[in-house]
Amino acid sequence: MNISRGVRAVAGAADFDLYRPAEEHEMLRESVRALAEAKIAPHAAAVDEEARFPQEALDALVANDLHAVHVPEAYGGAGADALATVIVIEEIARVCASSSLIPAVNKLGSLPVILSGGEDLKKKYLGPLAKGDAMFSYCLSEPDAGSDAAGMKTRAVRDGDHWVLNGVKRWITNAGVSEYYTVMAVTDPEKRSKGISAFVVEKGDEGVSFGAPEKKLGIKGSPTREVYLDNVRVPADRMIGGEGTGFATAMQTLDHTRITIAAQALGIAQGALDYAKGYVRERKQFGKPVGDFQGVQFMLADMAMKLEAARQLTYAAAARSERVSIGTGKGSDEQLTFFGAAAKCYASDAAMEITTDAVQLLGGYGFTRDYPVERMMRDAKITQIYEGTNQVQRIVMARNLP
Repeated sequence: MNISRGVRAVAGAADFDLYRPAEEHEMLRESVRALAEAKIAPHAAAVDEEARFPQEALDALVANDLHAVHVPEAYGGAGADALATVIVIEEIARVCASSSLIPAVNKLGSLPVILSGGEDLKKKYLGPLAKGDAMFSYCLSEPDAGSDAAGMKTRAVRDGDHWVLNGVKRWITNAGVSEYYTVMAVTDPEKRSKGISAFVVEKGDEGVSFGAPEKKLGIKGSPTREVYLDNVRVPADRMIGGEGTGFATAMQTLDHTRITIAAQALGIAQGALDYAKGYVRERKQFGKPVGDFQGVQFMLADMAMKLEAARQLTYAAAARSERVSIGTGKGSDEQLTFFGAAAKCYASDAAMEITTDAVQLLGGYGFTRDYPVERMMRDAKITQIYEGTNQVQRIVMARNLP
């Protein structure tokens, strides 16, 4: 099956069962898994060890139209539905979490344009993204505005037919590699969240620069840097949506993209479980495979149970994401907000538990970089933190109980 055609085959398939992917989605999974194992997995350890961007993964994903599968066909993209996007990210994360941030962050960065941008803005920026000529990052957090994103200080001041941006954005994934950035900035300080607007900033705009890459615990192959905006003049037609609507667009975006973090967590956990299963079948102690001991079997059973529960919740959230985004009227925004937060929170907590248990099952070997489970454990941790900490997710869920 040609992977590009496979993505297009499931594009717009919004009527899939809430909890079980359609046959086309499973065919897509098989194709992406084969590509990931052949082209991405061989470089995953080196990418982590050297803390370098996974260029091999980007090249392979672009060649197979998997770098930004969410972009609508009208703008040259694959037009994949939300579940297909989840499966792509999940299967890449199974072998390399850093590489899975290519399609995940391309969606995060560009979704504000898709949700709220005008037609001209969509044509200008989604086309190059779909072709693989550019990547897209998302700039919301700041040094003093993390969970309290509405407390941001980055300012945008109108100057004729331009806006002038000044400020610092922190924890920006793929910063310096991406060509385009969705930047949230305060246009009316008196209105707090309703005084925040969204803009597309280009890497080449005068006054844009980047900090040194952060030295991170995990996802070392995905650069995380500060973005500095020093009197950056942005044409007024690069504002995404109307003035003052940026924060609402940012929150709507996260409702959809938290599901992609859940997908990443699923993939990391699946990779760890797969490796641990193989190890305990081969490793012998006391004259028999370690996997024959009931204590080990119980650990594996719990790992698989938590993973499958997380997968079901994530796929259900993806179904709601698709229905809300295509405007069928099935499922309110409040439902999506709850399910997106629940999927991200539950899947990331499960991934942390599963990868920790995988390290335990490998014993001393699991604690070394010679085996991939310690990398997976380190990578899993960030899924509990970014796109809203899991403590914040619980607040979001409590406010949007179904």
